[in-house]
Amino acid sequence: MSPELHNGPLKGYRVVDLTSVVSGPATTAMMADQGADVIKVEAPAGDVLRRGHKYAGDHPPSFISCNRGKRSIVLDLKQNDARDVLWQLIATADVLIQNNRPGAMERLGLDADAVRARYPRLVYASISGVGETGPYSGKRVYDPIIQALSGLADIQSDPITGRPKMIRTLIADKITAVYTAQAVTAALLHRERTGEGQHVRVSMLDAVVSFIWPEGMAPFTAVGHEQVDARNSPHDMIFETADGFLTVGTVSDAEWKALCGALDHPEWIEDPRFLTNALRSKNRQERLRLIEDTLRGGSTEQWLSAFEKHDVPCAPVQRRMAVLSDAQVKNNKLIVEMDQPNVGPVRQARPAARFEASPAKIAGPAPELGSDTATILSEIGLTPIEITKLRETGALGKASEDV
Repeated sequence: MSPELHNGPLKGYRVVDLTSVVSGPATTAMMADQGADVIKVEAPAGDVLRRGHKYAGDHPPSFISCNRGKRSIVLDLKQNDARDVLWQLIATADVLIQNNRPGAMERLGLDADAVRARYPRLVYASISGVGETGPYSGKRVYDPIIQALSGLADIQSDPITGRPKMIRTLIADKITAVYTAQAVTAALLHRERTGEGQHVRVSMLDAVVSFIWPEGMAPFTAVGHEQVDARNSPHDMIFETADGFLTVGTVSDAEWKALCGALDHPEWIEDPRFLTNALRSKNRQERLRLIEDTLRGGSTEQWLSAFEKHDVPCAPVQRRMAVLSDAQVKNNKLIVEMDQPNVGPVRQARPAARFEASPAKIAGPAPELGSDTATILSEIGLTPIEITKLRETGALGKASEDV
């Protein structure tokens, strides 16, 4: 979709995207969904995510999901001519986002101070692994490193052995993307009110620690009363039934009583171990064992029906393939299909936030490497002769016919 045809809430804003892999590209994909004209600036070799596992066609699914709706231009920023072109592109932009290792942008002369000295209205966003300074700032950082450093892997620890575990999705990258997209939008709102741009910094470590804090760091929140030996519950809230798995849980007294009724164990209501929420928490393992033993005696469908009848929070534990046909997912029109050139039809989750007046939507497929180079260069005023000269010098690489 051409950016001018997208009426999302960020319509009219241009984002120069100097990011790669997941945290940065996922940030700018959200902004593209919301109407921004996102121009992905890639080296001649392209974003490393382009070289991931391809289930079908020429593009890895993760690259498609993190780069949908963008335009791609190839610039070899090791060359002066290419950096000059980037400066011209920045002059047309509202936002620049980069997630290079600390020091990389300084070496190119494109650090926040240098860029904002020329364009003070620009919102310059930097995503880092752990921050720009400090003992770990020079580390090469990926998602598992942050899960390890932040305490997230400890939260997942096996309660019996104490062995930490990783969450099996790139949660640190994607949490960082959400925080960054929100922060950049907030900075744009500040600029609308004051005329002033600014440098926005988000580290993956900061984002994940902030994310897990409300309950994940609860044992360490009250100063002087830390629960140093705090252990997680041995139970993961997944219960086995006669033919599958489900999750069920209660918070209020009314929900607990309803659960007891659904399980046909009204005697638990007056059990002194479970009379209050505090007691149910203290005696959590006995309570969950009783529930689990009962659930093994019936089918998933039987129990879900009983829980729904008693208004008890519950859900089947669905395999990922089943999510695609789930009744609520279908009702929400959450999964959409689009055509990805050189792959074919692909599924995507539509933008999660729904705007009444300025709907967000997937603006189009992920771009071929450099497929919009000539068009973008023309938009910023370069002539065909100048573009040809840049091609000849190698400043544009050799990514596509459009280059």
